[in-house]
Amino acid sequence: MCSFNIDELFFFEFVKTRKPFFSSIVLKKGERLIFCRGPVITSFQEGFNLARVPFFEYIRSGPSLRGGNYSGERKNGFTTMSFKYKKHPYLERLLQNARSITLNNSSKVLILSDLHIGNGGRRDEFKRNSELVKTMLGSYYLPEKYSLVLNGDVEELFKFPLESIEAVWGELYDLFLKFQQNGFFWKIYGNHDAELLEEPKYRLAASMVESLKFQYGEETLLLFHGHQASVLLWETYPLVSRAVVLFIRYIIKPVGIRGFSIAYNSTRRFAIEKSIYEFSNHAKIVSVIGHTHRPLFESLSKVDFLNYRIEELCRAYPEADRAQRSLIEQKIMALKVELDACYKQGKKIGLRSGLYNNITIPSIFNSGCAIGKRGITALEIEGNKIRLVYWYNGKQSRKFTSDRDNRPMELGSTGFSRIVLNEDSLEYVFSRIRLLA
Repeated sequence: MCSFNIDELFFFEFVKTRKPFFSSIVLKKGERLIFCRGPVITSFQEGFNLARVPFFEYIRSGPSLRGGNYSGERKNGFTTMSFKYKKHPYLERLLQNARSITLNNSSKVLILSDLHIGNGGRRDEFKRNSELVKTMLGSYYLPEKYSLVLNGDVEELFKFPLESIEAVWGELYDLFLKFQQNGFFWKIYGNHDAELLEEPKYRLAASMVESLKFQYGEETLLLFHGHQASVLLWETYPLVSRAVVLFIRYIIKPVGIRGFSIAYNSTRRFAIEKSIYEFSNHAKIVSVIGHTHRPLFESLSKVDFLNYRIEELCRAYPEADRAQRSLIEQKIMALKVELDACYKQGKKIGLRSGLYNNITIPSIFNSGCAIGKRGITALEIEGNKIRLVYWYNGKQSRKFTSDRDNRPMELGSTGFSRIVLNEDSLEYVFSRIRLLA
């Protein structure tokens, strides 16, 4: 092993620039360094200061670190060094410390996030879909033997104290805990309910974790809320978050300032998703998040998927016979109507694509939220399948058609319906990650 004199280190995102990456690395007597980055191989003699080398790169200076994670060895008379920089140290920690659960071909898991349960009053956003949530959990997922993961922001503590929430929704907490009999029930905390870490009498305290790691064969699905990728300290760290809870609860929310939330800020939402996407590709895992309230399946938003689906049908059209062409035309027309509706809604909320680079790698999934105006979205894992589903009240909402030609399944006489928006095999998902990431 070799040693280096390292004064300061910056490890932010690499871009092509002529600024130095290391501020100072001085080789000791008798040592020679061969440094490799991509196609560049450069060798330096003793006493050379790497601060003068133009191809070392960084984007914007950040907090300086003393030391670092390096390894070196001698080969053919040269000293080689590799630098193991961590661009996403907080997400790396989540992966290392996550509670591990093994999945198999008989596993059934429901992943639900961002319920934002309040006090049952006028400002409680969960109240609109509360009957839908209770019905689908009690009448479908519980008897179908699903385990349950609540992926953060279950309670809305930015607006309401815990006591007022538990007083109204006690039966719902009982329903959550019943899923333990099906295998497991875990509650991952988010930025809106991290305050519960200091509530030993909280009813779900024994089930609270920061992240879960599903092991599917040799592959990994990491479940966490997603706020950990934020650049804002108050969203990332619970200790900082609690300092602003009272400010948000009694000043921001009562006067209706909505843009303060990540769900209403398309730029911050995209930045968080992109950061998690890059981390997942580097680790070659699937990340399952919530937080942004935007459903993602295989790293694609609904708008992206509709565009891809239309493109697939257009490519199939020239080789189709007359009957098939008529069917394709009908499908494209329906998809265009759905796409137009997305763009109209997007003007209000700041529509943004979910594409983070030229090749889409299916390394990030998002269950959406449970406070949608027309219904809720969730993720299901059943055996080797992962799917994005949509639940809605068929008596109150328009009939919903799926992009994959699925038909709604009505839940008895409840009036609530479930439809599969997208579905794929986990083997396919991880194959693309292995080949493309």
